[in-house]
Amino acid sequence: MESLSPLSPLSQRFILHFGEMGSRWGINRTVGQMYALLYVLGKPLNADEIAELLAFSRSNVSMGLKELQAWRLVKLMHKPGDRRDYFEPPKDIWEIFKALLEERRRREIEPTLSMLRDALLESPASEEDRLAQERMREMYQLIELSSSWFDDVQRLSPETLASLMKMGSGVGKLLDFRDTFRFGGKEKTSNVTKRAAKKAS
Repeated sequence: MESLSPLSPLSQRFILHFGEMGSRWGINRTVGQMYALLYVLGKPLNADEIAELLAFSRSNVSMGLKELQAWRLVKLMHKPGDRRDYFEPPKDIWEIFKALLEERRRREIEPTLSMLRDALLESPASEEDRLAQERMREMYQLIELSSSWFDDVQRLSPETLASLMKMGSGVGKLLDFRDTFRFGGKEKTSNVTKRAAKKAS
């Protein structure tokens, strides 16, 4: 096996930090560091190379790669004349971002929606249960709305998504402007016109 160059201090710092952050996103520290290594080096690596660079056991690397594949954060590839499996992350940073969000939703949001649906189908046995269901219904509707919004975002091209995010608060202003015409816009316009006419007189 070709000898690998040691990681630079900059790369090491990134990898360590990403491992810590990954644990907060639902990815364990080892898996987070493995992903960061593949991302920052920008080239496919096999399991032995990952184990050598990170000083991890081969078994931990194997389990970590299965986890990364389940999250769709790495893809399997092969090199001509080499029977070993190589792994690399998606090249598009937006694809990585959307894969993380999708997996978090599958693991955390969908089970919550399922539980709330079951709870709302039950007949309330008391006034306390009826009030509790009303609160649950509000939560269900909010989560479902957010989930629908996420589906719409997933269908956007990376270019459109980037443009939308760059707009920042401009999105809110655009929606406010639209709602002026959709909900009571005529009344508001009329009031503005009356005030302008009064000033003019």
